[in-house]
Amino acid sequence: MADISAAIAFEWTKIRSVRSSLWSLVLCFLTSVLIALLFGWVLRGAYDDMSARSKADFDPVGSGFNGLRLGMIALVCFGVLTVTGEYSSGTVRSSLAAVPRRGVFYAAKVLTGTAIAFLASVVVVLVTFFTAQAAIGADHNAALTDDGVLRAVIGSVLYMTLLCAFSMGLATVLRGSALTLGILVPLFFMVSEVLNNLPGVQKAAQFLPDAAGGIIMRREPQDHTVLTAWTGMAVLAVWVALALLGGYLALKRRDA
Repeated sequence: MADISAAIAFEWTKIRSVRSSLWSLVLCFLTSVLIALLFGWVLRGAYDDMSARSKADFDPVGSGFNGLRLGMIALVCFGVLTVTGEYSSGTVRSSLAAVPRRGVFYAAKVLTGTAIAFLASVVVVLVTFFTAQAAIGADHNAALTDDGVLRAVIGSVLYMTLLCAFSMGLATVLRGSALTLGILVPLFFMVSEVLNNLPGVQKAAQFLPDAAGGIIMRREPQDHTVLTAWTGMAVLAVWVALALLGGYLALKRRDA
């Protein structure tokens, strides 16, 4: 227990000393909140011009969280850089010399990075939610006490945190920032979106990590979804477990 505590303190010192990691969190916050504000203003003005079907399907929570989807790019970068920064600089050898037990080293890195991502996600999600709802306006927005809203808020925090943990696991396997981000950013923010809108593969694409977990960000699941909010989160948790296991096996078997 003392070993893991010391290793976590070591990881915290390393993370806070790397400016790019901290700026990723700041960028996540600013991007999420500013886009939420912009979307809220646009939706307030556009609501009256919507069709009756669009008004019936309107979800102020899911629409307000559109900013989170872009802000999560920065949070994914944080997770990746937390791992790959040491490989690119070569300091991973010094870290493994200080913490020779690789399981302890890996657990400390994942726990520290995930804890920071969780705290950042709590702040980002709450500020984004209240900003978006204020911008949408009292006539059409949602309150935290409305049905499904609190679940969506809590789920969004878990979603962002788990995606960061998934990114850390994959980064440990691949070891390179460019390669890892070159896979994750298109997958999470382009490929997955396209596949989920193609009728032939739509149901299967819902089981991709970002798509499965993202269902919980809406107050009510969309009609075409196979998964529910919490089963989707369970699918994401399985992806995270596999990525972290892969990272551990890669770290254990390969030289630094």
